[in-house]
Amino acid sequence: MPVMIALLRGINLAGRNRVKMDELRKLCEVEKLRNVETHIQSGNIVFATDEKDVRKLAERLEKAIERKFGFHAAVVVRSLSELKRIIARSPFASRKGLNPGLLTVTFLGCDLGKEKCDRILAIQAGSEEVKLGKRELYIYYPDGIGKSKLMPALDRVLERTGTFRNWNTVTKLVEMAEAMELSGKAG
Repeated sequence: MPVMIALLRGINLAGRNRVKMDELRKLCEVEKLRNVETHIQSGNIVFATDEKDVRKLAERLEKAIERKFGFHAAVVVRSLSELKRIIARSPFASRKGLNPGLLTVTFLGCDLGKEKCDRILAIQAGSEEVKLGKRELYIYYPDGIGKSKLMPALDRVLERTGTFRNWNTVTKLVEMAEAMELSGKAG
């Protein structure tokens, strides 16, 4: 049974769309997800499931969240193997002195089209760097995300569909998923 990671957009930010992680875990269990674990309050869920179609799974979770909590939260799902490939393909992996807390991955629900890629690459971002992946963006914010000029411009191009996590969170989610797989809880 595959181990999956779901990433929710826009929960528990600035006092809006509040969701307690224990309630989120219960909701996932009602949706027949197994051995559900959450990481920090921003909607990171690791679980085992028979479902292999990440798009169907994301849609199912979005509908369940809307029914239960009364608001829409975009959900992006990746398998453990996909998340490992995302880490392995990081264009920043070999850079020395990089602060992992300032490196993010923006996860998207679908592939970027050429038009959006061109618009993203045209954004003037000063010292901020964005590198394109297949269904993700790798972004380094050397001066911090709070001062970013890139982030609002990206939100407009992406039409607020992606959700980002810093590198420390991405690697922690892989550790959690690998531990679940190794423990036999996934099967």
